[in-house]
Amino acid sequence: MRPSGRDISEMRPISIETGVTKHAEGSCLIRVGDTHVLCTASLEERVPPFLKNSGLGWVTAEYGMLPRATGSRMRREAAQGKQGGRTVEIQRLIGRSLRAGVDRVALGERQITVDCDVLQADGGTRCAAITGGWVALRLAVNALMKAGDVTSDPLVAPVAAVSCGIYAGQPVLDLDYAEDSRAGVDGNFVMLGGNRLIEVQMSAEGATYTRDQMGLLLDLAEKGVNELAAAQTAAVGG
Repeated sequence: MRPSGRDISEMRPISIETGVTKHAEGSCLIRVGDTHVLCTASLEERVPPFLKNSGLGWVTAEYGMLPRATGSRMRREAAQGKQGGRTVEIQRLIGRSLRAGVDRVALGERQITVDCDVLQADGGTRCAAITGGWVALRLAVNALMKAGDVTSDPLVAPVAAVSCGIYAGQPVLDLDYAEDSRAGVDGNFVMLGGNRLIEVQMSAEGATYTRDQMGLLLDLAEKGVNELAAAQTAAVGG
């Protein structure tokens, strides 16, 4: 039995609320169970120096956790003078994942920065950030298209991510913290619409795993990502 009482292939409740900030070109608050992440997308009519005069756009991301997103207060990374290694790794993952779903030629020479701030953490924060980050990105691109600043849709397909792992010997979908902290195997699956893989992060936390077990986790991940993609589509109005 999972601590939450869920079936092994059952996601936590998903909700995505859009337009939650006044100034960002795209924004949403995504809730996956008790993990809540605020995602905003900000448009700039410039690109990093290495892309100047290339005709290519750029999508990048930043990630952070509020001090009381977890059970005990964390110091703000700004107060420590630098970002931690985990933060840097996650925001690079978010950026890579979102760019995989973007036609950078169609986007043109402009940059969209997606900020993902974890308000409350209960497992799967990077996955929720990627999923909500795409919604914020979609809304920002919609604004570009409405203004006539791009001639074709730069977004190829939805990008979403979900965690899967082996808990108490069973492959399970969408780990919360109680499972994640005790899972024998932990994995994050990032996918583009149509079940195309962008990135898989898997590690043997307490036990090794077989190729067959990885296949079962991938099947669960496809189910979860399809549910997330349906929630994304509903949130942005189709």
